[in-house]
Amino acid sequence: MVDDEAPPVRARGLVKRYKEVLAVDHVDLNVNTGDVYGFLGPNGAGKTTTLRMALGLILPTDGTIELFGRDPMREGARALDGVAGFVEAPRFYPYLSARTNLELLAALDGDGAASRIDEVLDVVELSPRAKHKVGGYSHGMRQRLGIAAALLRNPRLMILDEPATGLDPAGMRDMRTLIRRLANDGITVLLSSHQLPEVQDLCDRVAIVDRGRVVYEGALADLRRQGGAGYRLRTTDDARALEIARAQSGVEGVSATEHGVGFQADEQHVAALSLALAAAGIGILTLAPELATLEDLFFRLTDEAHGADGAAHDKGAQRLVEAT
Repeated sequence: MVDDEAPPVRARGLVKRYKEVLAVDHVDLNVNTGDVYGFLGPNGAGKTTTLRMALGLILPTDGTIELFGRDPMREGARALDGVAGFVEAPRFYPYLSARTNLELLAALDGDGAASRIDEVLDVVELSPRAKHKVGGYSHGMRQRLGIAAALLRNPRLMILDEPATGLDPAGMRDMRTLIRRLANDGITVLLSSHQLPEVQDLCDRVAIVDRGRVVYEGALADLRRQGGAGYRLRTTDDARALEIARAQSGVEGVSATEHGVGFQADEQHVAALSLALAAAGIGILTLAPELATLEDLFFRLTDEAHGADGAAHDKGAQRLVEAT
């Protein structure tokens, strides 16, 4: 049974070493009920290895990882109660139809899974193609069928490893819509990805992993606020506005942009700049805050983690995690 009080995923000091290669280096994760949690990092950062340990597919070298308070290494398949998903790409019999593939999986799962086949095909919008052989499916359709197979288990936690990899723009859009639908239905989602826009658009909490280590874990909104509040300004005279902004106390990082003037400042100094522009007879057409993008923050964090002496990595990671 699922422990309602335990978090869906909790890892402490998780390590995986392959001889001289340290693939996962003392990773801590905290996935809370209701999260759409992005596990973000470049290829080879240790994401898939971590998920394999979470699902009991490989043994950790050290540390623990629990799903709803259960350790897959100690409790085996019982630890996966309420958990579903796929690591890397889902696999099916290509010469069988989607429905037949799901029927075979439902027979293994039991617990009324067969009665949910029509429902899950409808959720992933494959009902019209249910009788077609999977070998004729597009990559995106196979990914959606993988989610349908996971939904047969009626999960409370869905673990998805790079679900949008290899999809065209339309397929990526459909995948985002599907994941939002799962979250709206009350399923906690742990989404591993190296695609920054996908994570920024979908996730409310993230862990950024680089070279096997977590360099940030916490709310995505908090991370973006830590990146500093920037502003985009467009006026009736951008050239003069640029000069005034550069001369204004408390206004920093002033630059000409394609769409006007960009700068950084706190609210008090933004207000002062607005008054200074008005006093100069310059009308404000647009003055809008712009948070740092996840892409900007990701490269800032990983660049810091790649400091020359390695100590910068440890201190940077500790500071960012403690800031949340």
